[in-house]
Amino acid sequence: MTRRYAILAPDRFEHDAKTAHGVIRYGSDEVVAVIDPTHAGQRVRDVLAYLDSDVPIVSSVAQALEHAPTSLLIGTAPKGGGLPPDWRAAVAHAIAAKLEIVSGLHEILGIDREFRSAARAAGTAIWDVREPPDVPLFSGDAYDVQAPVLLTVGNDCAVGKMTVALELVAAACASGRQARFVPTGQTGIVIAGWGISVDRVIADFAAGAAEQLVLYAAHEGADLIVVEGQGAINHPAYAPVTLALMTGCAPDALVLVCDPSRTHIESYATPVLGYKELIAVHEALLETIKPAPVVGIALNTRGLSETQARAEIARARDETQLPAGDVVRFGADDFYSQISARIVKRPPLGARHEP
Repeated sequence: MTRRYAILAPDRFEHDAKTAHGVIRYGSDEVVAVIDPTHAGQRVRDVLAYLDSDVPIVSSVAQALEHAPTSLLIGTAPKGGGLPPDWRAAVAHAIAAKLEIVSGLHEILGIDREFRSAARAAGTAIWDVREPPDVPLFSGDAYDVQAPVLLTVGNDCAVGKMTVALELVAAACASGRQARFVPTGQTGIVIAGWGISVDRVIADFAAGAAEQLVLYAAHEGADLIVVEGQGAINHPAYAPVTLALMTGCAPDALVLVCDPSRTHIESYATPVLGYKELIAVHEALLETIKPAPVVGIALNTRGLSETQARAEIARARDETQLPAGDVVRFGADDFYSQISARIVKRPPLGARHEP
């Protein structure tokens, strides 16, 4: 299905709309308008130049309809995952206009009585991206996948793990590989059009969900599988989904994605770990199951000057003796070329699950 998105992000587009930003930059479906009264009358590039987009920003669903969208995308996924109450009228307006509603919220809009009845009456649909399918327990079948699996991990949430995965896939494909991006969160699913939001899966089955995604990518003929990471291994709230991906996708290599300006986990007092500590923790957790080394450090230097960014990249390289770079700011090709030879198949230590 080809979509034309109007993105709903009132008063949040500039600072708190990761889903909107990701879909504008990497999605294959067209974005025709962003709804944010704060910046109405501007273009996306006027607010966020790095998105390199001339999509107009409008003040309401009514104005967005002038650009003939087919779908309304909820452009942010706030902590707790609920729909802001003052957004309900905009969603109802879009449904009445027969737009499909695409939501990555934890709150499942398709079971909301008002929205469900209105969508049925309008003959339209609600796609709750985070609603997971039934998945089995981890079986060990991922160990038999022939393509090497690369997983992005990070020093916090929202540091660019999905972005790095997408950029590395593009660089690998440009080099002649049949690389495949594996989406594990709501924004990646909207961009790719498939996937499982692993943070919505019951804990015992989360590793199995990650495994199923890898098996699907392998079945599609990938010779390199790049899995989008989630959370952070020392995040007080989101470490479980990180660990589920680390075990379930059976990675052969890790890329560590870091925002060097962070000193504490966002919204918590938990200190952010240094590069060498992060490498040691991730490798130690996996070495008793299926060893996978960190093969490179991808930095998010958007908040730094170019001089500061290059200095931080040099520091990461010197401290870890690994390739380091910012794949958005300075391009992914050189970084990928430096890590590609290190992404090789590695055997597990244990036997597969016996039912």
